[in-house]
Amino acid sequence: MQLYSYKAKDAKGVLVKGQLEASSQAGVADNLMKRQFIPISIALVETKNNIKVFDNLFNEKIGLEDMIMFSRQMYSLLKAGIPIIRAMVGLADTTQNKAFKQVLMEVTKQLEQGRDLSSAMSMHNKVFSRLTISMVMVGEGAGRLEDAFYQLAIYFEKEQETRKRIKAAMRYPTFVICALVGAMIILNIFVIPTFASMFAKFNADLPLMTQILIATSNFLVNYWWLLILMLVGAIIGFKRYLNTVTGRYKWDKYKLKIPFVGDILQRTLLARYSQCLSMVLRSGVPMTTGLSLTAHAVDNSYMEKAIITMRQDIEKGDSLLRVSRASELFSQLVLQMVAVGEETGRVDELLQEAADYYEREVDYDLRSLTAKIEPILTVFVAIMVLILALGIFMPMWNMMSAIKGN
Repeated sequence: MQLYSYKAKDAKGVLVKGQLEASSQAGVADNLMKRQFIPISIALVETKNNIKVFDNLFNEKIGLEDMIMFSRQMYSLLKAGIPIIRAMVGLADTTQNKAFKQVLMEVTKQLEQGRDLSSAMSMHNKVFSRLTISMVMVGEGAGRLEDAFYQLAIYFEKEQETRKRIKAAMRYPTFVICALVGAMIILNIFVIPTFASMFAKFNADLPLMTQILIATSNFLVNYWWLLILMLVGAIIGFKRYLNTVTGRYKWDKYKLKIPFVGDILQRTLLARYSQCLSMVLRSGVPMTTGLSLTAHAVDNSYMEKAIITMRQDIEKGDSLLRVSRASELFSQLVLQMVAVGEETGRVDELLQEAADYYEREVDYDLRSLTAKIEPILTVFVAIMVLILALGIFMPMWNMMSAIKGN
């Protein structure tokens, strides 16, 4: 699809100018004639504006808070009976995020040219996810667009709350590890070289532990630039590996097996899956389409593949319960909820119950995560302190013993 500018005359002979997206000039002409316009000229528009929009996106990130505010405000404005274009103009004027403001202005221009909201939002798929666009499309078709934005707002708020809880739980371990790494760097650069020069003056016989510490310190002092290059190279290589399909899949699968954190991540993904699928089914989306949207919403390629396999099995005639059990992703309690939901025709409600169950489990695990990790960190710090103490003080004790013997 490409963007074209056009000049045309309406039924009264008035000159009309604008822009339309189409696959060719003929497509633009057909669209204009359907709207009872007579085309005069049609020209391809350069994509500088679009490039500028995406440059702005990189300069200022559009996050969950912006999407929550957008969904909440759209729900309130549409429920109050305000037209969509006027609502979009108002949101573009009030938003503080310049990148998001530019996106809303572009969407408004598309609305003024006759496109529906879901089509206009799909032109900015880096900002609006497939789930968001599909929910808006369903809301437009059912005439309940405000309900779609309300459900999106609830979904984004729960997603944001989960992320905040995970960050809060990981704050203490991250701080301890960073402090420990900083202390090790300072010791190796400033402290150990001083002791090494002192030991060299006395020609003391150094234990193996001390020799290792001195060698490590010398390497860090003399080849710090090499360590930085290795670190940068490792980060770049890891990011490139993650950009591959195989790399992303293996990493997403490995994350779910990390001690202490893997179970929490898995429950978080399952809560997101249950919440998302419940929301789209409640909106009237078919099961297979809902699973496709949910697969992209979980943001994990390993689980995405499992959900797509579930959808394919349902298309072959299997029930949601059987494919859920075959995926081996869900606990027995959730499988029972799915079974009851299929029997009573309330799958969306039972999936919401499953999402609430997983969220409670995640909340409990996050509150107890610090208590589980703290003893391990304490033991790790104690081992590092012991290594430093033995490596530095043992030669000093030997030297003192030799001096007293003399």
